[in-house]
Amino acid sequence: MTEENVILVNENDEPIGLMPKLEAHEKAVLHRAFSVFVLNDKNQLMLQQRAHHKYHSPLLWTNTCCSHQREGESNLQAGNRRLMEEMGFQTELKELFHFIYKAPFDNGLTEHELDHVMIGYYNDTPRINIDEVEAWKWMDIEAVKDDIALQPEIYTVWFRIIFEEFYHFLEAHKL
Repeated sequence: MTEENVILVNENDEPIGLMPKLEAHEKAVLHRAFSVFVLNDKNQLMLQQRAHHKYHSPLLWTNTCCSHQREGESNLQAGNRRLMEEMGFQTELKELFHFIYKAPFDNGLTEHELDHVMIGYYNDTPRINIDEVEAWKWMDIEAVKDDIALQPEIYTVWFRIIFEEFYHFLEAHKL
């Protein structure tokens, strides 16, 4: 299987080229990404624990799913594709906001992403892909916020960054 390319972008989210995903993370090049947050009707967030064999952030808890858009794919198409690939379901997604972050990892890789954050709603049990996801759980929004403050090391860097912004959105947009 060939390695996927990521879409390199400038700070205005305009595409400027393609690069293999691992190379982009090695060189810390800004590229397009997305993060999906799924809530249920109890206003709980579906979290996933990344698979133990992931090349970065293994076994850390994070948002419902995240990945990179493919060339020619819209943000919402990419979110739905990856939600099905990782969590085994689809739901209507809405894009909330985007932001740029840069986070180095202990293994020498760096995430430098223009991340599009999306929200969706779902009330059933996911059918996780064990190649991508170690475990999953529903967690109250307030409990997530409190737990990140108590033990940030068990959460992915991007989730901690996004959650600060996402939490404020949730306060105003409950079901």
